[in-house]
Amino acid sequence: MTRQLRQTDLDALPVREVLPALVSALDAHGTAVLCAPPGTGKTTLVPLVLAGLVGGGPRRRVVVAEPRRIAARAAARRMAWLLGEEVGGSVGFTVRGERVAGPDTVVEVVTTGVLLQRLQRDQELAGVDLVVLDECHERHLDADTVAAFLLDVRETLRPELRLVAASATTDAAGWARVLGGAPVVEAAGVSYPVETVWSPPPRPVRPPHGMRVDPAQLAHVASVVRRALAERGGDVLCFLPGVGEIARVAGQLGGVDAEVLQIHGRAPAAAQDAALSVARHRRVILSTAVAESSLTVPGVRVVVDSGLAREPRVDHARGLGALATVRASRAAGRQRAGRAGREAPGTVYRCWAEAEDARLPSFPSPEIRIADLAQFALQAACWGDPDASGLALLDPPPAGAMAAAREVLLAVGAVDGAGRPTPRGLRMARLGLHPRLARALLDGSAALGARRAAELVALLSEEPPREYGDDLAGAWRRARAGGDGYASRWRAEARRLERAAAAAGTGTRGAAGTARGSSPTSPLPGTGASPPPPPGAAPREPQASNGGSRIPAPPACEARGPGRSPGSGAAPDDVAAGRIAALAFPERVAKAKGGGAFLMASGTAAEPGEGSPLRGAPWLAVAVADRGPHSASARVRLAAVIDEDTARSAAAHLLASGEEVHWEDGDVVARSAERLGAVELAVRPLKNPDPDLVRAALLDGLRSEGLGLLRWSADARALRARLAFLHRTLGGGWPDVADDDALLERAGDWLEPELSRARRRADLGRIDAGQALNRLLPWASGEAVRLDELAPERIEVPSGSRIRVDYSAEHGQPVLAVKLQELFGLAETPRVAGVPVLVHLLSPAGRPAAVTADLASFWRGGYRAVRAELRGRYPKHPWPEDPATAEPTRHTNARLRR
Repeated sequence: MTRQLRQTDLDALPVREVLPALVSALDAHGTAVLCAPPGTGKTTLVPLVLAGLVGGGPRRRVVVAEPRRIAARAAARRMAWLLGEEVGGSVGFTVRGERVAGPDTVVEVVTTGVLLQRLQRDQELAGVDLVVLDECHERHLDADTVAAFLLDVRETLRPELRLVAASATTDAAGWARVLGGAPVVEAAGVSYPVETVWSPPPRPVRPPHGMRVDPAQLAHVASVVRRALAERGGDVLCFLPGVGEIARVAGQLGGVDAEVLQIHGRAPAAAQDAALSVARHRRVILSTAVAESSLTVPGVRVVVDSGLAREPRVDHARGLGALATVRASRAAGRQRAGRAGREAPGTVYRCWAEAEDARLPSFPSPEIRIADLAQFALQAACWGDPDASGLALLDPPPAGAMAAAREVLLAVGAVDGAGRPTPRGLRMARLGLHPRLARALLDGSAALGARRAAELVALLSEEPPREYGDDLAGAWRRARAGGDGYASRWRAEARRLERAAAAAGTGTRGAAGTARGSSPTSPLPGTGASPPPPPGAAPREPQASNGGSRIPAPPACEARGPGRSPGSGAAPDDVAAGRIAALAFPERVAKAKGGGAFLMASGTAAEPGEGSPLRGAPWLAVAVADRGPHSASARVRLAAVIDEDTARSAAAHLLASGEEVHWEDGDVVARSAERLGAVELAVRPLKNPDPDLVRAALLDGLRSEGLGLLRWSADARALRARLAFLHRTLGGGWPDVADDDALLERAGDWLEPELSRARRRADLGRIDAGQALNRLLPWASGEAVRLDELAPERIEVPSGSRIRVDYSAEHGQPVLAVKLQELFGLAETPRVAGVPVLVHLLSPAGRPAAVTADLASFWRGGYRAVRAELRGRYPKHPWPEDPATAEPTRHTNARLRR
């Protein structure tokens, strides 16, 4: 092929200086880490040289893996342009649903997802000599997985396969370690000074939560863009977290003296090309994080950084997950700022205060730590390493997330009990979908036909625009009729999935179609046979499905009617949408509670927005939901109306029935209940509940409301305090009765047989707690008979009175509260179990006068002050000068004289 190299442009790329070192590193080690800033030619020149297309080296077939489709297409176009060719010749690309390559293609740019699929089909990666993992610093899960698989291939099958990890940052130590001590080659970029302008909002804005960004924050970003246009020259590149925010800021830039362009994965190819080309007029480019390092936008002199990014988040406890808007890391901020200084001195406007910068995270979180791992776990299982313990990963997958992922895969029939992939799981892995969507496509195709199932799964794989509404069936109809960018992408993906479903063989049964140990359940309405769902516990994370029941094929004769799409099966569109959503998200089938609120089978409350047509439905299958950080209820973003039969069939593994006896609203509730996860389907009272269950419910009531449910007389409370004192002071065999939990742990030792005879709250109130506590005394050792000796209930004082001792202080001394005159003549403080009591000396009226633990000392000193203060107030009572020798008395002076 005749081509005209653009030699001047190739020579201008700074990475050219380190290419000899990179080639030498690969010759010596077979692996290398290349650190090169954006714009140096890392993505474009390096593959051409390593493939022998530039520089005269040996011809090799090179695969370049990019994390995003837009970056893969752009890289291929740029390399072809440098060679003076069209894409599809020496350089081609393959992304999901699109391949532009031919027999002469030497350098192929693919997404990491595409490369994963190739490795699963052909572990040797036959015909490929070298793989470049680009943008590996971004730590996408697919990229980490591809790297681990390729290292495994090098170690076991193809030691001659060369591997380059290319990073736009200098944080390369981890990758060098994972690649077996690979050499690190660093290229210096051409960079110019970048001035930082801190531009926080004039008023506080609400922090982002879920996908939501405060409109005031976006309005501020738009105002900063206008300010940048007025204060600086050159194109302005503005970083925003997502497509929705880009559209809203674009809407607020009307009338600016510049062309407003958008870069994101959903943008049309023509718009992407326009943003990546040199322009003669001024531009504002609104971009997601893709322009941080994956793409080079020419002409940029100013960057406006919103300081926001999107990361996947998983709430395992509630079964909800989605992308979340977060504060961008400092590393991302440096990358973004650097785009302003690639061609000339520039400026970055940061839409936050300088004081906040140090509090930002240093680096973005690796996806393997925070994302749902069901698809990763399936890939690892198909690779032959179900727990991923043998994979060379920069970060090990969290144990909890992997355990939840394995539950999901077992439930959908993707793996067996040992974690090995089933034939069904192998088919699911080849679909390039999340396992829950793969389940919906395989089982939905059998009931609805591959075309309809594929169209609906395509809607679920990329959430439709908000203007499509929150009703999945309505969004489906709008996508079929739409002419926007989303509808175009949806149609292409639906066609791909339809072909994939046909190739996967959706009609097969047996081990490939069900998980081990599955059992038949009732069919979906309108279908024939009973689908066999796999067992498995409910999932705890979003992005994970536990439903494994197969939907049988539809009847042979397919009726047509209103609400049915062309070529549809018997089910109307609304029913079909509900079935697919329920198959994909069985733990999110939700029953109406009234007032527009729903309860999902996972136990999470959910509510469609005000005015949504979904609010009046009896049942929903919730496909997309998010929950604010302080909200108890999830907000429904996309769902389909279903009926109870559909919910039962799709989430058959969550069906449970049996006796329920528990403590509720202050008493024992006994009933027979049928549940779908947390959703109550049918309930009737139980007349003769299992006594063991009743006993357990009563104990739960005692734990939640306390031992006060028992009958505590004053003597019983005093006994408990005495025993607690002896346990605290002497230990040994004296029981721990101070703590309710400790007592409830020994319920069988002291509350029986009364507890087993009780049936309700009122019965607990009849149990004499004092009598029950006596059973805990150390009778076996004989110490129990010393209770009154060691911790007497009363102490006789010199006046002859028997005064009750208060043992209720949790950590203090027992208290003896007695009138001062009754202790005259007592030189030593009384003791119990060897511990001096704390004497509260009272006035003749019974009011506190003094506190002492040393009576002898009090008589010598403190008494004189008390006597001086009280003798005038209580002249009828004795106040001798020498209390140590005076006669103790309970009476007045007049009584004593008689």
